[in-house]
Amino acid sequence: MENETVLNIGFDDTDSPKGMCTTFLAYKIVDLLQKQKTEFLDFPRLIRFNPNIPWKTRGNGAVSIKIKTRNPSKIKKQIKNLVSKYSDIENGANPGLVFFQSDSIPSEFVDFSNLALWQLINRNSGKKFAKKNNLEFFYQGNGQGLIGAIGAIGYDFQDHTLELLSYRKKQKFGKERKISTQSVKNMQEKTFPNTYNSFDTKKGRVLITPHGPDPVFYGVRGENVDSLVYATKILKSDEKLDGYMIFKSNQGTGDHLKNELDSKTMKPYASGKITGIVSNIPKIVKGGHVFFKINSNNHEFWCAVYKPTGISTVASHLIKGDKIHVGGGVRKASKNFPRIINLEFIKIINLEKNNSITNPLCKKCNKKMKSKGQNQGFQCIRCGKKATKKTSIEIPRKIRKQLYLPKISAHRHLSRPLQRIGIINKSTKFDKSLSWFCVYRN
Repeated sequence: MENETVLNIGFDDTDSPKGMCTTFLAYKIVDLLQKQKTEFLDFPRLIRFNPNIPWKTRGNGAVSIKIKTRNPSKIKKQIKNLVSKYSDIENGANPGLVFFQSDSIPSEFVDFSNLALWQLINRNSGKKFAKKNNLEFFYQGNGQGLIGAIGAIGYDFQDHTLELLSYRKKQKFGKERKISTQSVKNMQEKTFPNTYNSFDTKKGRVLITPHGPDPVFYGVRGENVDSLVYATKILKSDEKLDGYMIFKSNQGTGDHLKNELDSKTMKPYASGKITGIVSNIPKIVKGGHVFFKINSNNHEFWCAVYKPTGISTVASHLIKGDKIHVGGGVRKASKNFPRIINLEFIKIINLEKNNSITNPLCKKCNKKMKSKGQNQGFQCIRCGKKATKKTSIEIPRKIRKQLYLPKISAHRHLSRPLQRIGIINKSTKFDKSLSWFCVYRN
């Protein structure tokens, strides 16, 4: 019998638009391992990487699991079999699996993970990294999943949330999800502020159920285990579920927008933030989308705010000279536009005075004077009073110096919701009693 060893297991890209789910594979792996009395050292980790990657299936999430075992060889073989079984390779999944035996994670892993948060990383980089670091790895298809697998092991939490994902029984995969809307609303009210983005009160819309054919029935995001488990007791559905698992995640942290965008890092599909001065009058195009430019360090960048975000009106009220801080993903150039930052938030730092030049006002009649002709001055048509030049008036601004976020139904997995602004969650005690994992016995 071997000595106990710490084994990090990372995997990604096991799903396709037609089915399966990387977190469901994690659920199956944990179910197998806990039956063998394996010691878990932390929650399963669900890491969302750059959301702008064009070939991602849904939330671009990868998973890692950290365990202690006396028989790593047996576990590696079992997990490899599960990856093959629960990957939708027929419909385009490119699963990657990485094993790393160590209690501490080298800085090279952390650096790789940080890049995957905001950049587009070539899939060959994952293969090269694995070989260079003598990792035991396995992949199918083109190996794209190796990037997330390595990144999930290397991710270094500075803030985190938790997500309880509830899974369906196999016969229900792909069928309509039915959950009581009122129960979701009640759950949000009773668990706030320890859960977030479960229900859109303005639209009366449930936000915890996905719409695809994957095995997830619902996902509740929050700050602690107790609130998430309590949420499951409030939610009501006639469907008998298979079980749930709680993941430690970087969702809701705004993690992908930490990078500063500039003329060098403004590459297609990159994510990040930038501070600059509005340099043109915003253009409102068909559909209500708004485009404008900002100047940052003597470089101009196009920004786009789309109608569904709910902050396009804010963008339309910007004027030249406003100083703003924005974040989002870079869209590659098209025929009509160069590279554009698709905005996920707008923070207004300073507002210019919006002065308008207009005909002078007759103070006696409180009416605007009429022009007498070019270079002939102005005259009040009521009392005859005259003036020689136009006057400047300040138009009140319709926006304020503050942070503007999209409506919650337009949030991405990584978007930091309003209730988490200023919150850093570093310490969630890991409970080895498996309160974070449950298979329903029914």
